[in-house]
Amino acid sequence: MSDQFAYDIAVVGLSGRFPGARNLNEFWDRLCEGAELVSFFSDDELLRRGADQAALDDPHYVKAEAVLDDVELFDAAFFGFTPREASTLDPQHRIFLEESWAALENAGYNSETFQGRIGVFAGESLNTYFLNNLYPNRKLLDSLGASQVVIANDRDYLATQVSFRLNLKGPSLSVQTACSTSLVAVHLAMQSLLNHECDMALAGGVSVSVPQGLGGHYQDGGIISPDGHCRAFDTRARGTVKGSGAGVVVLKRLADAINDRDTVHAVIKGSAINNDGAMKVGFTAPAVEGQASVIEEALALASIEPATIGYIETHGTGTALGDPVEIAALTQAFRTGTEATGFCPIGSVKTNIGHLDAAAGVASLIKTILALEHRQIPPSLNFEQPNPNIDFANSPFFVNTELRSWDTNGTPRRAGVSSFGIGGTNAHVVLEEAPESESFNASSAPYVLVLSARTPTALAHASANLAKHLEQHSQLDLGDVAYTLSAGRKQFEHRLAVVCRDVPDAIKKLSAPDRSRVTGASEYEKRPVAFMFPGQGAQYVGMGRALYEREQVFRRELDHCAELLRSRLGVDLREIIYADQLSPEESAARLTDTRFAQPALFAVEYALAKLWIEWGVEPHAMIGHSIGEYVAACLAGVFSLEDALRLVAARGEIIGRLPRGAMLAVSLAAGDAESLKSEQLSLAAVNSPSLCVLSGTIEAIEELERRLTSEGVICRRIHTSHAFHSQ
Repeated sequence: MSDQFAYDIAVVGLSGRFPGARNLNEFWDRLCEGAELVSFFSDDELLRRGADQAALDDPHYVKAEAVLDDVELFDAAFFGFTPREASTLDPQHRIFLEESWAALENAGYNSETFQGRIGVFAGESLNTYFLNNLYPNRKLLDSLGASQVVIANDRDYLATQVSFRLNLKGPSLSVQTACSTSLVAVHLAMQSLLNHECDMALAGGVSVSVPQGLGGHYQDGGIISPDGHCRAFDTRARGTVKGSGAGVVVLKRLADAINDRDTVHAVIKGSAINNDGAMKVGFTAPAVEGQASVIEEALALASIEPATIGYIETHGTGTALGDPVEIAALTQAFRTGTEATGFCPIGSVKTNIGHLDAAAGVASLIKTILALEHRQIPPSLNFEQPNPNIDFANSPFFVNTELRSWDTNGTPRRAGVSSFGIGGTNAHVVLEEAPESESFNASSAPYVLVLSARTPTALAHASANLAKHLEQHSQLDLGDVAYTLSAGRKQFEHRLAVVCRDVPDAIKKLSAPDRSRVTGASEYEKRPVAFMFPGQGAQYVGMGRALYEREQVFRRELDHCAELLRSRLGVDLREIIYADQLSPEESAARLTDTRFAQPALFAVEYALAKLWIEWGVEPHAMIGHSIGEYVAACLAGVFSLEDALRLVAARGEIIGRLPRGAMLAVSLAAGDAESLKSEQLSLAAVNSPSLCVLSGTIEAIEELERRLTSEGVICRRIHTSHAFHSQ
């Protein structure tokens, strides 16, 4: 492992559902728009949801909440739950399981085939579904049994449920530190990766209050805003808003991610956690020293100077006490490395989506990762005049109130994310933009995009979703897309495949069913495959060029064959096949020469077979015609590659000494072709009831071709230098 990346952690996948945003594309769009995604309710709406009229009459009742859509929906069968099991499962468990699956897919990994251990680190909020929906129904609880109810609803089983359902074998740990839960989970996942306890890790949190849309109560000095707006760092700030949501990130060691050609969304350079202890005014109160210490430690572990940080995503609850403490702590931490003022923008996603409790930290983290990727900083909302207890003028910070281009002067874009929990557990991570990825030359070769699902309807949705994704990301390399869909997705019964040359072609074929789409359903069974190897006459200049340029296995095997044959042939076989040093005419002429044609066919067929085997397509049987028999025998272990190439080269050389001849494929039955035999013509092959090959002297074949063409018989000359399978 390179020392440069020894302690760096890559974010290789992410997924999330937040108020007003079903996915992260929508989430980013809403953030950039400066949308406040809090819902406000009428008394009638609240009464229909079960609110008490006396509570609604209380002037401190807050009729606002950041609501998560579709929390009642769950594809139980997809994850192996019966309907009865699903109905008793905490919605937080359901949603976190779905987002974990989505995050792994975003990372491009199938957990069933990943060669390594995947860990899970996660936490959730109080399970109000159990309190409000299950616990009052004693008859239901008695019928289910205590064990099933506990497993389906206890926080202890959030992470292990994911590990069981997705077959993940790394550490599986439920984390509970109140508001800082999900960012602490990220820190613990990083430590597990650095300790090599796992090779990939899912980290995040979920918070869903059931029933949703009931608002809350304002208490003087509490965290709930009296008017349903979170005004972080503003003079009017009096609290935040209750919200629901979930987020998951997929982490790997950066060196491994680069080696595996993963998409790196951002790099975590360092992280730290601590606790305030007792040196504060109360259990629920924040502390400057605790927060400053955790930020200083994260910066030190990241080896990052505070002056190079270009953005801070704050905890930012918008409380009269919390906001001044947070800026004082940030300033104290930054003053260890810089005296500059007013250079670092800050923001709080809570002004958009409210406070997500156990999922708050990962929501802040995901927002910051997206900002690094898009090189833009979204606005923090509801800020007009600073809290008079915050000394922004003498601090490094200012509240960012507009969509800002994230420019840099050569230093990588860097950010910090804070999350502080009631009870004093603080977490801070330091992020950096992803390093420049190595570029690869795209090929004009066709691509095969494969999709699968458990039902035809789901397959249709998957096809439409992929088309939409390609429309939104037209710069994607289709080769990468094809590889991820093939290697990074679990295969289900209902399948679809399209062959396309570029993104517009892919969108067209995915959107409108036509003959270019192949669909079907497949049972889980291993079906035997036969490899068939052709003989001489199938060769052509440039055969397999796209594979040679793009597929490492094919290139390696063809190069090996060419090197083994170089001394025997006195020429580099690749120069003949690909005509790099010869004119196309000269190369075609030499490739017709049996001395070169037979070794060339062998090498290409052997390399192609090795590529199929590398892709997981193992032959159950093999058959070959003429030179193809040697390829089949070599792969079957009859003789070594070195011996096979010596035989093929010797065979081509011996045949090359024979008189020149020609071969003609004719659309005739065997009896009719037999009648054309003479001293100069032989029936070389019967390929089908109406297709035969005649072989003989050049003059005899030319005369036969003229005669049969004039009689309307379809003929085709075969590219050979000799009259194979003739007298």
